[in-house]
Parts: sequence; structure tokens; C-alpha cells
Amino acid sequence: MTIFSKIIAGEIPCYKIAENEKFFAFLDIFPLREGHVLVVPKKEVDNLFDLPSEYLAEMLLFARPIAKAIEKAFDCNRCGISVIGLEVPHAHIHLIPINSANDLNFTQSKPQALSENLKRAQEQILKNL
Repeated sequence: MTIFSKIIAGEIPCYKIAENEKFFAFLDIFPLREGHVLVVPKKEVDNLFDLPSEYLAEMLLFARPIAKAIEKAFDCNRCGISVIGLEVPHAHIHLIPINSANDLNFTQSKPQALSENLKRAQEQILKNL
């Protein structure tokens, strides 16, 4: 069981943004930028492109209102999307408020966010969702 499956199951606390029968979205506690959200299928599959076709399409549709809420909640040009998938063997996409391509640079340091900052980001996104 991956760390994401444990988060989905409620075994590990998180700052939840949205959930339906197939997907779960929550804040990354090591964000590249404030408002960095992970969107994860509840089906535990390592590689995003190994998901069934309908999951891929539905995952983007699930992510769209979250991305729009991120754009309203934070000072950014848009919500960027990235698929890296190297740190956790569970398919996921990153939704990140960005102003430049460098804001999606995963080689930069990602310090753990303070809980009060995560709570504030969660509230800002949920208010706009």
C-alpha cells in the first residue's frame, strides 16, 4: 500500500481538497508553491499512462475545477500541471499555481510547509471551488 493509498484511506492525515468515487485531491506538504495540489486515482497504479483510458479522461475532468479554484485563490498566471511520478509509485498529477515555467521545476528545494500555511491554502482553494 502506497503512502497515497494510506492518505486516501484516512490512515495518514492530509489537507483534502476534493474527492469522488475514483479520485482524491489534497495539498502537497512539500509544495513547489503555495497551493500545490496532488490529484490521485484511488486505483493504485504506478504509472499514470497505465491507468485505463476512461480514468485518464476522468482524472483531468476531476482536476479542472480544482485548477480553476487554484487560479482564483493565488496570484498566478495559470495553474500548471505536471506528471513526474518518481517519488511515489502511485499515479498522480501535480496542480501548481505558476507565473513562469521555472515554477514547475522539481529540481528546486521543496521544504515542508508549515501547517498554518497549508490550512490557509486549503481554505483559499475550497472557498473558490
